[in-house]
Amino acid sequence: MVPYIAVITAMLIWAGSGIAVKEALVLLSPLQLVVVRFTIAVILMLCVGLLASGQLKLQKLERGDWWLFVLAGIFQPFLYFILETYSYKLFATPTIAEAFLSTNPLIAPIFALIFLRERSGWLTWLGIIVSTAGMLLLVLAGSDNFEVGNLWGVPLALVTVCMAASYSILLRKIPSKYTSLTIVFWGQLIGLILFYLVYGVRCMVYGGENMVQCMVAGEQLIRSLCGVGYLGIFSSVAAFVLFCYSVRSIGVVTANIFNNVRPVFTALLMLCIFGEQLPLGKWIGIFVIVLGLFICQKQRKN
Repeated sequence: MVPYIAVITAMLIWAGSGIAVKEALVLLSPLQLVVVRFTIAVILMLCVGLLASGQLKLQKLERGDWWLFVLAGIFQPFLYFILETYSYKLFATPTIAEAFLSTNPLIAPIFALIFLRERSGWLTWLGIIVSTAGMLLLVLAGSDNFEVGNLWGVPLALVTVCMAASYSILLRKIPSKYTSLTIVFWGQLIGLILFYLVYGVRCMVYGGENMVQCMVAGEQLIRSLCGVGYLGIFSSVAAFVLFCYSVRSIGVVTANIFNNVRPVFTALLMLCIFGEQLPLGKWIGIFVIVLGLFICQKQRKN
């Protein structure tokens, strides 16, 4: 039960990321945003890891395991979050972005079969198809003028999903002696180094960028800072640790199926924060997504 609570909590946190990204991009460019959010995350995890004990204590890496952490850092956060941030910028709304970025359950079983020999039964595939259909219904229902935005966001989102699936595979490959915080910290530290290298090259080529645009209203400044703080603390630390724990406990396929609930949480957050109404079709989509998840768990019990 604990791994399921952990993965659902992670999806709830990540569902708010789209809204936070939109707010943070008022002040920062996409590349600046990923640099700032992961700087906050790495510093926070370093402080916790040095002061805490037990499961929250940082561990040293053995020489033969370094390559796994380097690959994890390259796939996610480095490639994934650069691509994801630009995807949010290209799509018309956070809900549309979440719909495409939540296709991970369709990709993860294929990656798990190829690299882990982790097979999925027919009930699992049925549940994935049902929940994905519900996700599309959730997005499309009530949209008289369906606008995706810039169409380059679609292939960009699909590559982003492949990066996430590759990261999930690596989480299973990393030896069980490492704690979730250790895995997330070293992966994000490696990713952060790469972010700084890319940002430095960009500054040399295009000239320096102001990290904060001064000509911005005070309310926008506060909202943007809150967005960056949310991404750095909750999305990049808490959700990552919870998801890492879930993947290593219940497997790549089962954990990634829960990505389909992200658009549900995003839609509900948009309702609560911005008053974006949910017509009957969207509520039906939510029901279908949950039904698909139950079908998948039925396969796991069998």
